[in-house]
Amino acid sequence: MEIELTKHARERMEEYNVTESLVKETLSNPNFIVEGYGNRKIYQKKLNSYVLRVIVEDEKGIKRVVTVYKARSERYGI
Repeated sequence: MEIELTKHARERMEEYNVTESLVKETLSNPNFIVEGYGNRKIYQKKLNSYVLRVIVEDEKGIKRVVTVYKARSERYGI
């Protein structure tokens, strides 16, 4: 699986203290995948009281990570 991180995704990873290896782990082994806007998918990984959400556009076998953020898990019922 080829992964491309946008500039915005890298900025958000830094802001939320999320490593590239955690993003890759979320994409390869998510707890949930939900549909996003347009052709986007949201990969979700439970992290204690938070959930890591990785928003992805899948184009020609390349997963383009648009943004990444942590949210309280109860907000998404996880």
